[in-house]
Amino acid sequence: MAIDSLKRIALFVVFCLAQALVLNHIHLFGWATPLLYVYFAITFPRNYPRWGILLWCFFLGLSIDMFSNTPGIACGSLTAIGFLQPFLLEPFIPRDAAENIETSAKALGKGKFSLLAFLLVFIYCLLFFTLESFTFFNWQNWLLCTGCSTVITLILILTLESLRR
Repeated sequence: MAIDSLKRIALFVVFCLAQALVLNHIHLFGWATPLLYVYFAITFPRNYPRWGILLWCFFLGLSIDMFSNTPGIACGSLTAIGFLQPFLLEPFIPRDAAENIETSAKALGKGKFSLLAFLLVFIYCLLFFTLESFTFFNWQNWLLCTGCSTVITLILILTLESLRR
């Protein structure tokens, strides 16, 4: 349990620093911003306490907000993903799986993990850019930001997942 907590803390710091120092400065074509820290919320195992997922996601979102000058946007969106993750994970888990199965491409299969990651990343980007724009006046820009950021984030997550053990 202590090793898992230390790994979570290390991932928390790495994702926070990577987003604040590198990824926030990347805006491909003016629309696509990689939001890699969503991967942190996706990888919680099946039996992880829901209150723990919510706290981790809240504090990571709060840290991202402090470094990115997005008051409450990442915090609210990532907390919503932390709430949805256990419910969206259940249909993707095999019936004969262990109670403490981890969320990875190795455990779920590449196709199931990719679909789960796509759903969570798309919902996150939809919430994030809706809260950021807070208007549907320029809905084309909102759709482009949501779609392009979903694609670039998903590509980075699947790349990281392929490098993982």
